[in-house]
Amino acid sequence: MSHRHLSLRALASGVLIGALLTPCNVYSGLKIGWTFNISIIALLVITGFWGLLARWAGTSRLAPGEGNIAQTTASSSANIISGGLVAPIPALAMLSGGNLPAPELVAWVFSVSFLGIWVAWYLRESLILRSGLAFPTGRATAEALREVFSRGREAALKLKVLLSAGLVAGVLKWLDSSWLPLPRPGLGFQLPAGGALAGYGGISAKNLTFTLDPSLLLLGFGAIIGFRAGVSLLLGAIIAWGLIGPWGLAQGFISAGADDLGAGWFPDMIEWLLWPGVALMVSSALTRFALRGGEERRAVVQQVHGPRDDESAKPIRVAGLALASALVVMAQIGIFDIHWLIACVSVPIAFLLAMVASRVVGETGIPPIGAIGKVSQLATGVMAPGQTTENLMSANVAGGAAGQSADLLNDFKAGLAVEAPPRAQVLAQCFGILTGSLVGTWVYLRLIPDPGSMLITEQWPAPAVATWKVVAETLAKGLDAMPDSALLAVLVGGSVGVAAALIEHNRGPEWLPSMPAVGLAMVIPASLAITMFIGSLIALALQRLVPSLSQRFLIATASGLIAGESLTGVGQALVGMLRVG
Repeated sequence: MSHRHLSLRALASGVLIGALLTPCNVYSGLKIGWTFNISIIALLVITGFWGLLARWAGTSRLAPGEGNIAQTTASSSANIISGGLVAPIPALAMLSGGNLPAPELVAWVFSVSFLGIWVAWYLRESLILRSGLAFPTGRATAEALREVFSRGREAALKLKVLLSAGLVAGVLKWLDSSWLPLPRPGLGFQLPAGGALAGYGGISAKNLTFTLDPSLLLLGFGAIIGFRAGVSLLLGAIIAWGLIGPWGLAQGFISAGADDLGAGWFPDMIEWLLWPGVALMVSSALTRFALRGGEERRAVVQQVHGPRDDESAKPIRVAGLALASALVVMAQIGIFDIHWLIACVSVPIAFLLAMVASRVVGETGIPPIGAIGKVSQLATGVMAPGQTTENLMSANVAGGAAGQSADLLNDFKAGLAVEAPPRAQVLAQCFGILTGSLVGTWVYLRLIPDPGSMLITEQWPAPAVATWKVVAETLAKGLDAMPDSALLAVLVGGSVGVAAALIEHNRGPEWLPSMPAVGLAMVIPASLAITMFIGSLIALALQRLVPSLSQRFLIATASGLIAGESLTGVGQALVGMLRVG
């Protein structure tokens, strides 16, 4: 096996693919609140390209170590959304009246992500070398590395499937948006006028957002998240939009849109429904976070002996962590005028929360960025009550650090398979976040030039933005400012989330819905949840009927659908803005 790792072509390939796929996560994050890891996609595309170039031009093939460096660069670029571009940054823009200037936004996103890199290198010894945590995403990437370089023909076939699926999804999105709008039929039911709903001339399925959305991106996400999450989304949609929504309309604490059976009432109804949805997501995530925190403390105590990281790199790790901490503090003070004491305190809070989040990722593969942000928001709310900017952006430090830390730890795990030197992976991650900061900021500012009017709408539901915004507003105004009905919904939703997390922690999730997914369905149109459920159902059927083909091509197909539609959507939005300009 070749021991080449860090090379110019590996870095350049990762930067290019990262720049191409970063818009996908910005788009999907603002659309449905979920993003996807591009490590394996990037690996397939990059190795496929260099394989074809070797066949046609006689150049050398990419080495496994170079593949890991390229994948690390690309994944860190696409993961830049954990730096706040689809949650606290637009939430602050909605509350303050406008987006930050591009240079300041780039500097901010880079700073919080840069901190996560050094946190990850510090944690590598305890979480990977000593604990030997699974890090499912990193392990899957390692398996893909082995497969790509041992079975090149299979990898090329998967790449063709991915590109074909992307082309189909892109063409369908283009036709739907530009030439031939696809039908979005309602599910056929209508609540009659009269009785408790006497104030309305009937309520249709379309009013309550129960339509079929012909989005292949949503089908792809459904296939990736699995059947349990898909059913949970459907359940949440039925509870929120099919039961609580009509009941709230009848009682008068939920407002409706125009009396039109063909219109969707999402913008009006979401103003109340986000309260129980956010409470459910936050309470379940925080409870699981607290339970995991106890396990982390016990694990740290037990990890006295074990393999050690390269001692010669210790001065570099310490210097890097100090530099990153200083950058984050200066960015908070210089960009947002945050008090220096709060800015300084946010760094150790971010480090501790990123440490717990990284262990959660190591065990489950799921980064609890939302929960991390809420813990930090609560902590900042105690230190600086009523200060919305401090609340959002100091919490953004913890979320950004946790996101990039988790991403790099997955790459460290994959790098063990090819004996990748950590220093090379850290350098690759730095190139990746620089790329992502530039590209992600550019795409976000052009997709959402006016967050106040564009976000938390049926076109851009932006559930993560809604969550961060409502927590910041509540902490700033206090519970007394909430309507009584919303306060009751928060108490019920929070109690259900806590109870479900406790049951899942003690007995396992086998027969329990995913509370984060149920809560998410309450803050996005029901049409999105229904289509993702259908995607998960199709994936389950294929896994049962053709398990071999599903294992080989399902993820590649789903990833292609996501990338194809999101890239086309971003491209159309940008072209439309250029025409207007």
